[in-house]
Formats: sequence, C-alpha cells, structure tokens
Amino acid sequence: MKRVVFACLGLLGLVATANAADLPGRYGPPPQPVYVPAYNWSGFYIGINGGGAWGDAKWDSVGTYDVTGAMVGGTVGYNWQVTQWVFGLEGDIDWTNIDGETNAACPFGCKSANSWLATVRGRIGYSFDRFLPYITGGLALGDIKASQPGFGGGDDTNVGWTVGGGFEFVIAGNWSAKAEYLYVDLGKFNCGLGCGNGINPDNVSLTSHVFRGGVNFRF
Repeated sequence: MKRVVFACLGLLGLVATANAADLPGRYGPPPQPVYVPAYNWSGFYIGINGGGAWGDAKWDSVGTYDVTGAMVGGTVGYNWQVTQWVFGLEGDIDWTNIDGETNAACPFGCKSANSWLATVRGRIGYSFDRFLPYITGGLALGDIKASQPGFGGGDDTNVGWTVGGGFEFVIAGNWSAKAEYLYVDLGKFNCGLGCGNGINPDNVSLTSHVFRGGVNFRF
C-alpha cells in the first residue's frame, strides 16, 4: 500500500512541475525589444552656418600674401537616400570679412578683401544611421576687392570652384549639426592700372581654406 501512495505522490509532483512550467512568470512575459528604424536623411532642409577662413591673395606685381576672416550665413538643400548612400544638392550664401594687406613691393599697403561668398555644391555621403560623413564640390561665387592708396583699385564678382568634405549628425528629431572643410578658389580678375605699379595691368586672385559648422532642420 505504501508503494502505491508514494507512486501517486510522485506522479502528482511531476504533473504539478509540468503545469508550473507552462504558467507565465510572476511578472508576465519578458518585454519584447522595441524596433527603432534607421534614420532617413531624405528631404528638404534649411539651416545656418558660420566659421572662419584663411588663404592667399596674389597680385602679379606684388606677389602672394595672407588673408583671414570670419563668415556667417544660411544654407538650403535637399537629400535623396538610396540604401545607405545619400545624394544631395546644397547651396549657401555667407557674409564674410576675409581680407589681408602687404607692404612688400607696395610701400603704402596693398589690400585684398572678400565680403561675401556663395556656393552651389553636390554632396555624396554614406549613412551610418544618424551619422553621415560626406564629400562635396561645385561652384563658388564671391567678390574680390583690391585697393592701394593713390590708385583706383578695383573689384569684381568672380565664379570659381570649391571642393571639400565633412560630417553631419542628428541632434534630435529633425535637427542635425555639421562640420565641414572647403577649399575655395575664386579665380582672378584684371584690376587694370588701378592696382600694382600703376603702369602695367595687374591681375588679382584669391583662394581660401574654409572651416565652418552649422545646424540644419529637415522637413
């Protein structure tokens, strides 16, 4: 009889253990991971940017000398994302105070300046979710001013080129920040007899290295 009782008790224990394994935990089923979709960079955006530049001005009769300055302005653009590749078109215009002066071969001081700079560029980037490194290049437009005491000087709006790269990252929601470098060559213009020695026509050119940051809002 005892053997029968112990056998029944053992059978009941096995059944209870099996049923307990089928019951949910004390606090319910474990939470499921939340799926967060990858960030999509496609769309229209606007922003602001600012930074600084340094470079070279060159006069045929004077030589090359340094120019430096700051800049601030606005940006507008559009991105298309295909898988992880991001293709974009971006334009910006900045107020600048890039200038420099030399007394070499110019006793009373020869000065070059750039007061505004605009670019229209293509961008190609590769998205690492919310981080986007990119390369960029296209047209650059800006003014070049040349002056020296006693002569008329000259200025012109030039079309040149620019190339560079940078990275952009998401701050929150549709807001992103960027940092970039551009090499800008505005070419040269013929200042005529208003520059240089006042006898021979003089050409004036300007190139610069631009470092700037910005904040964009994507629609």
